[in-house]
Amino acid sequence: MIKINLLESVTERQNPTVVTVEKKVASPVSRLLVMSIIVAALTVLLIGWEVISTQMRKAEAERELEEQRKLAAQLEAIMKEQKELEQKIANIEARVAAIKNLRETQAGPSAVLEAIRERVAMLPQLYLESLEQRGDQITIKGNSPNEEVVTQFGRSLEFSSGLFTNLNIETQRREIQTTTASENEQAPKLGIVDFTIRTTYNPSRKAQNEQTQQASNPPSRQISGQSTQTNQQLAKN
Repeated sequence: MIKINLLESVTERQNPTVVTVEKKVASPVSRLLVMSIIVAALTVLLIGWEVISTQMRKAEAERELEEQRKLAAQLEAIMKEQKELEQKIANIEARVAAIKNLRETQAGPSAVLEAIRERVAMLPQLYLESLEQRGDQITIKGNSPNEEVVTQFGRSLEFSSGLFTNLNIETQRREIQTTTASENEQAPKLGIVDFTIRTTYNPSRKAQNEQTQQASNPPSRQISGQSTQTNQQLAKN
């Protein structure tokens, strides 16, 4: 007689392979092995991501470094151009200063000669031998048969609206033998006054004095015009 157990469910029956796997997984060694594999996989993934992100950051840093290098090169070129421009400006300023200095040195002696010439022209018996200028100091040497002429020349320099100051005159009389037509006749002696004048040349002071005089003295034309108008009104009345 066959006996059948109806209480045993078909679903409760397990496959032998599944049972074997469950037994293996349920063991501590298997669990440790599975956990090790999972941890190793996660570690590899994290390491891979870190390597990739590091490479990306490195590429970004290299790109920024290259940009900074380009900016540094441009800045260096700009600084070089600025130095060249500053050097050119300095050279131009030096040339301008040299030209001004040359003009001043050229205008100085010519102005002195013109001022001396005007005064010598008014004294026909005055003869100049030399004129030396060292900075603003002037030394004039000459002679004249008349001592009064030398005195007048010194006064013309002294009263020059400050153009010549610190005047110092040194005179020395000497006699020269004149020639005659006859040897028996004694030649008269002619007295000559040698002079040396030392003075200071001040063109700037003269300009200041002239400006002060113009400011203090009103124009004569306006005064004469006003007086003419006043006379005409008095004549009409």
